[in-house]
Amino acid sequence: MTAEQQNGVSDSRRFEFQEFGGPIAPQSYELPAPAGNEVLLKVNYCGVCHSDVHLHDGYFELGGDKRLNFAMPLPLTLGHEVIGTVVAVGDQVTGVKPGDQRLIYPWIGCGKCGACQKGEENLCVAPAHLGVNKPGGYADHIVVPHPRYLLDISGLNPGDAATLACSGLTTFSAINKVLPLADDQWIVVIGCGGLGQMALRILQAMGIGNVIGIDVSEEKRQLAQESGARHGFDPNTPKLSRVVAETCPGTVQAALDFVGNEQTAQLALSLLGKGGKYVPVGLHGGELRYPLPIITNKAVSIIGSYVGTLKELEDLVVFAKEKNLPPIHIEHRPLEGAAQAVEDLEKGQVAGRVILDAGS
Repeated sequence: MTAEQQNGVSDSRRFEFQEFGGPIAPQSYELPAPAGNEVLLKVNYCGVCHSDVHLHDGYFELGGDKRLNFAMPLPLTLGHEVIGTVVAVGDQVTGVKPGDQRLIYPWIGCGKCGACQKGEENLCVAPAHLGVNKPGGYADHIVVPHPRYLLDISGLNPGDAATLACSGLTTFSAINKVLPLADDQWIVVIGCGGLGQMALRILQAMGIGNVIGIDVSEEKRQLAQESGARHGFDPNTPKLSRVVAETCPGTVQAALDFVGNEQTAQLALSLLGKGGKYVPVGLHGGELRYPLPIITNKAVSIIGSYVGTLKELEDLVVFAKEKNLPPIHIEHRPLEGAAQAVEDLEKGQVAGRVILDAGS
């Protein structure tokens, strides 16, 4: 029996949907008692990520009227940017105890495949990702299968640090794929919403100054420059590649695309200099059509980047503490506002990140 059950709390809510595109609504479940290496946490904060929009829709757009449909089990409780307080542990758990507040690494794998054996659980062939394949943090409580997925965030503001589990980790991993940069090389951040702003803050904390922010929103371009970008451009600017070349002496070595549609892919590749690296991260969808001889002659690399490893999240937490990493623009809403938050994000009405407060 958990401490909460002893105190008369016998059930827990999950804000879930029963069918793709259906309403996100609360459902009551019996409060689980963890066994073995399992850890039960009371959710304190949970970020609302744009991938939650795609997961709720049930597909990714592939372009040409094609879709990649999801096969996750339903009902599904979203939420993979979670900070919680331990309320009960299984009989084999060591290293954490009730009352400890922890950040959860949600990209949990099977532990057996080649990717997992290399420490790349985010690339597991049979994933058990929280908020994707298993119930996530749009809930009062969450079960984590092993304490190794719990990170100590003491010294960080827990109301902000939830974003490190996806927004932070995704951008940190993408940035590391294009480093180092020479003094005359530039990095472009396409899409300056939640992910883009996080990337800009991390680049700023790394001391990288040759940064360009690109977004259709004037507000987000302004936020980009406040977050460390030296220049902000509208992607619809005529002959943008020439404008960038004239404004930013040197070469564009890397383009991080946090939108990920056909237009941003074409834009990114048009901006890159010889030996440049294009890292698509966003999942808005579509097809990439680009002349192969240009990729060869310019020696351009296209590097997909999907969230990050547990080791990278551990490194990011240390980095955030050492650099006093400033938070992106965050709006806090109650857990009961989960459905509206996903809808607002889908409509482009969120400037940075929404974090659901589930109570302490």
